[in-house]
Amino acid sequence: MKGDKLTAWSFNEIFAEIQRVWTSQLLSQRTLEHLYMFAIALFFSFLAGVLIGVLTYRNPRFADPIFNSLNIVETIPDIALLVLLLPVFGIGKTPTIVASILYSILPIARNTYTGLSNVPGEHIEIAEALGLTRREILFKIRFPLSLPLIAGGIRIAVVFTMGVVTLGGLIAAGGLGAALQNGIQLYDMGTILVTGIWIGILAVLLDGAAGLIEHILQVRYGK
Repeated sequence: MKGDKLTAWSFNEIFAEIQRVWTSQLLSQRTLEHLYMFAIALFFSFLAGVLIGVLTYRNPRFADPIFNSLNIVETIPDIALLVLLLPVFGIGKTPTIVASILYSILPIARNTYTGLSNVPGEHIEIAEALGLTRREILFKIRFPLSLPLIAGGIRIAVVFTMGVVTLGGLIAAGGLGAALQNGIQLYDMGTILVTGIWIGILAVLLDGAAGLIEHILQVRYGK
């Protein structure tokens, strides 16, 4: 009986602590800010990544210089890149979104290029026999068959974007990173744990959604 009371008391305390942190740190608002920055960064990463992938496929001589340049960006630590962007974009959401885009372009662009370049030859031969032009083959054959690999690149970009957007709290970007930063500054372990766990849950959910889309495309176009 005593153990049951202790367990109930512990659960009540945990719930009360979550409620305190959620209210005091405005986590509902912070979550919306976080997802807003995440969505914008991922959208433009997708556009830029697919465009670069298509351009490098159409002009293979540019592939190595472009991908080597993007690889250099990937080697820069997250915080260092944010600091480098501050003189250009100031503090706040803009440098955070830009940094997220710069980090997330590479996996999408590389997977798009690889997918377009490695479509089985028999599909291309059939398309050519049917009289399709090079442009029609690109958009009607190569691109659809590349979708599973492109989705895999987007899934990697989801992880990169979540990480950089969270670090944006260090430069007044808002979002859940700001709540986490508050907890660190105040040495409030409740805030650190609740916010950190919530960020982890969001990351798992978003990665799961991206993984589901990748699986659906793999089933549809993987063969």
